[in-house]
Amino acid sequence: MTTPVPLELTANGAAHTLAVDPRRSLADVLRRDLRLTGTTVGCETGACGSCTVLVDGEAVRSCLMLAVQADGTAVETVESLAEGAGPDAELGSLQRSFKEHFALQCGFCTPGFLMLTTALLRKEPDADRARITECAAANLCRCTGYEPIVDAVEAVARRGAIALEDA
Repeated sequence: MTTPVPLELTANGAAHTLAVDPRRSLADVLRRDLRLTGTTVGCETGACGSCTVLVDGEAVRSCLMLAVQADGTAVETVESLAEGAGPDAELGSLQRSFKEHFALQCGFCTPGFLMLTTALLRKEPDADRARITECAAANLCRCTGYEPIVDAVEAVARRGAIALEDA
């Protein structure tokens, strides 16, 4: 049996102190210990991107990152994109745009795309369609064909909404 290792991180603005098995992934700790189940786990090899979260503002595959590597960091999951908290929370601008552009079908990959493109738009608020397409290609979607996803992100980039409200 492995000795638990102390872990301190901030998840969606809330500080957490845990003791975790050093072999556990960040995705596992987010989902099981912190109950942030919006982060989905698909392939567990980093290929699909459904588990993408932001660690200190950078998009990472949480299935590949050990939880102990996140010690002292700020982690953002898809739950952080909502405006407000609890049952009264409303969709954030990128989430609304995904809904308006039918950029989700089964929804399994959606959290990863939302986090990946949030990181993109924070760094490049005026990203053009080619750049958005290049970024989105890093994640896998089996349902939408990517065009609605790119449309949704492009609509938010044109409004410049993400850089101001979600940073």
